[in-house]
Amino acid sequence: MTVSSDIPETESWFHRNQQRIAPWLFLAPGILFFAVYVIAPVFQSFNLSLYEWDGLGEKTYVGMRNYEDLYWEYVDRDAFFTSLKNNVMWLFLYLLAIPAGLFIALFLNQTVRGIRLYKSLFFFPFVISQVVVGLVFTWFYDPNFGLLNTMLGWVGMGPINVLGNEHLVTYGIVAAGLWPQTAYCMILYLTGLNAVDPEQIEAGRLDGAKGWSMLWNIILPQLRPATFIAFVVTIIGALRSFDLISIMTQGGPFGSSRVLAYYMFEVALSEYGFRMGYGAAIAVVLFLIMLCFITYFLWSMYREEKGH
Repeated sequence: MTVSSDIPETESWFHRNQQRIAPWLFLAPGILFFAVYVIAPVFQSFNLSLYEWDGLGEKTYVGMRNYEDLYWEYVDRDAFFTSLKNNVMWLFLYLLAIPAGLFIALFLNQTVRGIRLYKSLFFFPFVISQVVVGLVFTWFYDPNFGLLNTMLGWVGMGPINVLGNEHLVTYGIVAAGLWPQTAYCMILYLTGLNAVDPEQIEAGRLDGAKGWSMLWNIILPQLRPATFIAFVVTIIGALRSFDLISIMTQGGPFGSSRVLAYYMFEVALSEYGFRMGYGAAIAVVLFLIMLCFITYFLWSMYREEKGH
């Protein structure tokens, strides 16, 4: 007589741990592509910045000389100084997209007549190419037939050549970039507003909170994840700005609208000498600036979460 055993057969290691393994299997392709196309090029840029290379011939190891050249250009207030200064301007002015996107999202989150049309109009800049944005604003600023100077003429003001004035050109390009960036921040905040807890809002109303008090104490704390993403994406977008400058001014007039990304392109891939190592050094500096800002926001968010 055979006695049946209730003891299950020994399972394989994979079957015992498949719930823990499954997420990593799904993430594996993304991690692989990120490592190959993002992480590896970062280290290659660090390595290339230590060489002098024209992209074709033999590499020559020069150590930190490319960084020394950057330093002396900064001291002499040459192209690198102008590019770095413009990047700082881009960074602080671009952050205006975050409060602008928030207030537009608060307006679009209401139930009013025609709200779908308003949402479409505000969403439109996000879906068009940056090249199209650059062309549209180039026509807008044109001193001969541009809409800006037409409107200035209505109030008796003379024509202004925004893209031809070295003191105004960076502000003009940043204004063009703020148009789609504000739309992106608006989308983030609209998504966040859909997840706001209505019970907290009702409790705030019972406590007498309204207007700015309601926004600051109840709504904004719940929008913290959306705000974090908006800050990170906006900072990265400001520091890697390239396409609008390439379309609208190509770094002019007289190099006054250069930023680090465009200057890197000029010295590494254009007629300025194919200095690949020098361009890689600029890329490393730009990467380190981004890393500092993003690390700061990650640390701030971690401290806030830990405090709660």
